[in-house]
Amino acid sequence: MDTLDWTLLLAPFVAGLLVLATHVMLGIDVLRRGIIFIDLAIAQVAGLGAVAASLTDLDVVFSGLPQGLGAQLAAGLAAGIGALLLTWCERRWPEMQEALIGLVFVFSAAAGILLLAHNPHGGEHLRDLLAGQLLWVSWAALWPVALLYVGVLALWLGPAQRWPRLGFYLLFAITVTASVQLVGVLLVFTSLIAPAVATRAFSGTRRIIAAYLLGAAGYAMGLGLSLYADLPAGATVVCSLCLLAFVGLSFFKPAAAELYSSILNQSSNAPDQ
Repeated sequence: MDTLDWTLLLAPFVAGLLVLATHVMLGIDVLRRGIIFIDLAIAQVAGLGAVAASLTDLDVVFSGLPQGLGAQLAAGLAAGIGALLLTWCERRWPEMQEALIGLVFVFSAAAGILLLAHNPHGGEHLRDLLAGQLLWVSWAALWPVALLYVGVLALWLGPAQRWPRLGFYLLFAITVTASVQLVGVLLVFTSLIAPAVATRAFSGTRRIIAAYLLGAAGYAMGLGLSLYADLPAGATVVCSLCLLAFVGLSFFKPAAAELYSSILNQSSNAPDQ
């Protein structure tokens, strides 16, 4: 244990905090809208775009761009198309939106398998797409994502409120595309849903704070366990977040949350001595 280099976890942990910065609020909105699997679908569509770009050597076509940016642009374009498609589906068949989201997900997953069927590294590509490579995230990869998330949050809290349906789907597509590049499809979904589910008994700002703290605890616990036990980081964090979600559901009862909120309100309204 003394030989473990815990500094290896700093960049992955910051990556997790960045993902949570946007996914906590998006996840709460996803639960409110009742479209639980939208991020799996959008993430898989983005992954399909990245796979298609890698097979067509898109980085060679855009040789003047930084390495890998061509594939990211393809992933973003695919996710944007998926978002527009789901927006249209919600307007046309609102009662079937969750089923259509599921169909978009399985189609994208199956299409990705078909595209990689004759690729000797196809299995490795699919594994990285799902589980990501969280432990090997570099500091250089975090700055562009951080700037992107700042823009997303600014739009989410501002102009997007005026076009809630299309704005939600497009910002969701942009966010998920960046997140998949960092942590993979499974961890994107878990970061979105687990904190929101665990804190359903709360509301408003307190729910956002509680969800963010629970998500950060899940990343810290999962990363620490993965380094200590030499386990895949992404899968370990996913399991940690899921376990904490069940703990939160059991511990944060609606009555307990109301009592906690009332105590906080009394403390904030108490006169200074």
